[in-house]
Amino acid sequence: MSVFFDNYEKWLKSPKVDEATKAELLAIKDDEKEIAGRFSKLIDFGTAGLRGKMLAGINGMNVYVVRYATQGVADLINSCGEDKSGGVTIIFDSRNNSKLYAREAAGVLAANGIHVNTFEDLRPTPELSFALREMGSIAGINITASHNTKEYNGYKVYWSDGAQLPPEHAKQISDRLAKIDIFDDVKTMDFKEACDRGFVTMLGEEMDEKYLENVMAQSVGKKYVDEVADDFSIIYTPFHGTGYILIPEVLKRLGMKHVLTVPEQMVIDGNFPTVVSPNPEYVEGFALAIDMAKKNDVDLIIGTDPDGDRAGICVKNGDRYETLTGNQIGVLLLDYLIKAKKESGTLAPNSAVVKSIVSSIMANRICEVNGITMFETLTGFKFIGEKIKEFEQTGEYTYLFGFEESNGYLAGTYARDKDAVVASMLIAEMACWYKTKGKNMYQAMQDLFAEYGYFSEKVISHTVEGFDGPERMAKRMAEIRENPPKEFGGLKVLKIRDYKSGEVTDTATGEKCGTGLPKSDVLYFDLEDDCKAIIRPSGTEPKIKLYVMVQAPEKEESMARLEGVIATGEELLNI
Repeated sequence: MSVFFDNYEKWLKSPKVDEATKAELLAIKDDEKEIAGRFSKLIDFGTAGLRGKMLAGINGMNVYVVRYATQGVADLINSCGEDKSGGVTIIFDSRNNSKLYAREAAGVLAANGIHVNTFEDLRPTPELSFALREMGSIAGINITASHNTKEYNGYKVYWSDGAQLPPEHAKQISDRLAKIDIFDDVKTMDFKEACDRGFVTMLGEEMDEKYLENVMAQSVGKKYVDEVADDFSIIYTPFHGTGYILIPEVLKRLGMKHVLTVPEQMVIDGNFPTVVSPNPEYVEGFALAIDMAKKNDVDLIIGTDPDGDRAGICVKNGDRYETLTGNQIGVLLLDYLIKAKKESGTLAPNSAVVKSIVSSIMANRICEVNGITMFETLTGFKFIGEKIKEFEQTGEYTYLFGFEESNGYLAGTYARDKDAVVASMLIAEMACWYKTKGKNMYQAMQDLFAEYGYFSEKVISHTVEGFDGPERMAKRMAEIRENPPKEFGGLKVLKIRDYKSGEVTDTATGEKCGTGLPKSDVLYFDLEDDCKAIIRPSGTEPKIKLYVMVQAPEKEESMARLEGVIATGEELLNI
């Protein structure tokens, strides 16, 4: 009898498994492949925690896996020797079962003698990063699957610095889970009992207010808002998620007088009924907002994902609404912050910007021209958070801005994760700044190309479905490493940065040096003329991704290079 079938039988026979879960499992009793997929291995506990489809079994998101993971977190906290008097802060988003999972996690922590700070209702991800530091918590837990489709949920763990769990702690939790039983070794307590026994502190509007004060402190151009607010209008949509209260409020405090919301998408609903995917990277989700904008002649549309950490926009440009990519929003915000702070005399001389290695190289050019130091990290905002902590400890640099191409932005050091609340505020005031100059942000982007050079980027994602998806992606990455391409779209590969081995190889000389970053399953190809191609499996979705970044003096040449590099890269992604 196989191990996966033994695990399946264990769940069916356990008195600790509820009848609804057993019924779900009995429904697949004749599907060996499905049973194997659900029970061959535990859902991966990585540095971002857990993320998967909500289904019964050890490879899915359900109350038993949530309790199990929380027991691992509790064991780490109780054994690490750090101060745990501030407890653990927990929040949750609008997804189906998010509140249930949050309460289950709280019960396990309480049963292990660990205090919990939590909210009655949903809150955006960045508020967790802020609140746990405000409360002096040793850790934080966020029940969310960010922008994934409705079938998914997740479990993110943060540490006392407000950033997501560092790799060494994630490994300790993963190692601990390998040693304990999912049922017999998990301590539990009913959430109401935990409250009655004083293990839970409920947070609310007071914490919201402290968080909003810190967000508003990042404003650098309220005077521009005041100048055009009578004539400038915005539509905001939270895509059925956590931004529905705080973002309209922050726009109001900024001085925006005409802020509309999309009624259908202000409804909290984990089924995300008005969108195929609640992801502000994709224009399809903005369909309702664009229709509404056309009827009301609105200047700007802002949308945020369900957990409130990513922001996307559509901009009125003549009689069209144009979308800007996450990279373009990032470089616009960077350029705006530099110029607005220079204008006000508040730009620190040791200012530094941090972005992920897959984010726009145009940001590097902007920093170079303006005398700003640029740092690059692996994908994952926790690495940007680590740089913020480093800057504060050494005093060598002053953090100005950080971003990732996947529509994640942070100004200020009050949080250590991307924040769509502060991003929405800065996007709005930046739009007003450009309005005072007689242009919209789409036109402003064209001006930046004229100023800094024409940069083109694109992300190609290949979905790899099935429980064996991670293994198939790993196999493909190994094949590319064994036989790497010599060129992309006619551009020679000059260097190969293999972040898994930690080596950078000069293709002409064979000389090697270190990447200078932690190890990760990423292949980065430096091409001629400062163009780039990067291949990596996603850490949060069943996808293998190709990131292409090219530049040229003129648009036509840049676009031709982009298409050429994409064509070569897509051939490599065929699995």
